[in-house]
Amino acid sequence: MTHGDAPSPTLEQPRAGGPSSPPRSTLVITAHAGDFVWRAGGAIALAAARGEKATIACLTFGERGESAKAWREGRRLEEIKAIRQGEAERAAATLGAEVRFFDAGDYPLIATAELTDQLVAVHRETQPDVVLTHPTEDPYNGDHPAANRMALEARILAQAIGYPGDGDIIGAPPVFYFEPHQPEMSGFRPDVLLDITEVWETKRAAMECLGAQQHLWDYYTDLAVRRGVQLNRVVQPPHAAGAGPGLAADHLDRGRTGQGAGVGPEDDRVLPHARDSAGRLARRFLRVLRVFPCAPLDCR
Repeated sequence: MTHGDAPSPTLEQPRAGGPSSPPRSTLVITAHAGDFVWRAGGAIALAAARGEKATIACLTFGERGESAKAWREGRRLEEIKAIRQGEAERAAATLGAEVRFFDAGDYPLIATAELTDQLVAVHRETQPDVVLTHPTEDPYNGDHPAANRMALEARILAQAIGYPGDGDIIGAPPVFYFEPHQPEMSGFRPDVLLDITEVWETKRAAMECLGAQQHLWDYYTDLAVRRGVQLNRVVQPPHAAGAGPGLAADHLDRGRTGQGAGVGPEDDRVLPHARDSAGRLARRFLRVLRVFPCAPLDCR
């Protein structure tokens, strides 16, 4: 049964097997050390708050392309890597996740056989129920689509029983693309909204761990407010407040986008939204994701 015929997978779909089964597992694969905070921090914090396991795979520290403040301060490369690693570790701990660093080098991020093996290994170790990563397009940062390609390839290889490496093969977890920094320039079409209201303060605290990118703290908070205003114009408040199943059917009815359609994510931009009974704008922080076409390979 392909994803096109199966029930639409969601980020909140329970793992089968009853109370004694292991907790759900989320794997987040990002190009740089800060990406998981801006783009998926809310989803990660929400998973952790529900007792689920969240693992973050940072392919690079963002030492060359996303650490301008440290370079201007006269820091050396290895010192910048250490700074970014410390920031990401604190942010991940704040969100309740485990973070792994691959130190593959950014600007540019280049695929290697060794990096592929490492990503396959982390898939098999974590046995993810869902994978979050970058979308396929980003005209301003080639590392992001490069990370996407590596993540999708590793997911497929991790399903192949003949691919060498330790650990059990995985099934075919749905893949979500988190929203890029400039979605309007990246062909972004939001499809799924995840309400992260209850963990917004946690995400903001994680953002404040990233001192090397302090200029983005208020940017992403202000953007959330603007997104909320936009969303308020197109979604009925009672539905938005409930987030998820209450949203319009075209936002949730996936699996009809073609044969083998799977779910793919896009970003964790929080969206404050919805009006309360007095007509005032209530802050509802939602996460935006989208669908991407894929043909899952199930080698079990």
